Amino acid sequence: MAITNKAEVWLRGPLPGILPALQPVAHALLQAREELNGIMAAFPDTLLWQQPAGAASAGFHLQHMTGVLDRLLTYARAEMLSPQQLQYLTAEEHPAKEGTTVEKLVQQFNTQVDLALMQISQTQEKVLFETRGVGRAQIPSTVMGLMVHAAEHTMRHLGQLLVTVKILRAGA
Repeated sequence: MAITNKAEVWLRGPLPGILPALQPVAHALLQAREELNGIMAAFPDTLLWQQPAGAASAGFHLQHMTGVLDRLLTYARAEMLSPQQLQYLTAEEHPAKEGTTVEKLVQQFNTQVDLALMQISQTQEKVLFETRGVGRAQIPSTVMGLMVHAAEHTMRHLGQLLVTVKILRAGA
């Protein structure tokens, strides 16, 4: 992994422009981005959709992490998912269209993290515990709950991605 500062992101201090309550969310997303970019560097496109022992593919994790961040932060803005987001959700479990590369999927994730950090930096403290509906059923959550889950879910899939990539590289 090519990380310039060996300390994990959360140990590097507060991020400017982020509420103290949302620092852990931003730190987790930045940590995920660093680790993901490191582990996916030089990962061959030919292994992207392989499922070792039936586990989810690296391509799935990359698409899913990007999509979940987008969806959860949409709900945090009190918006419903667009037709494009619903289409992306349906397509996550399947190999992306021809021509999709590791580089492209990593860039899409990086862009989504940038968008998430922008939204987090614009979130006001007074809305953190406002209720937000999730999904068509509008299951109640809060802005804070959605943002924390976005970070937690990203880190959970990052862990799965790291293991999948190591297994695939060992077998290549």
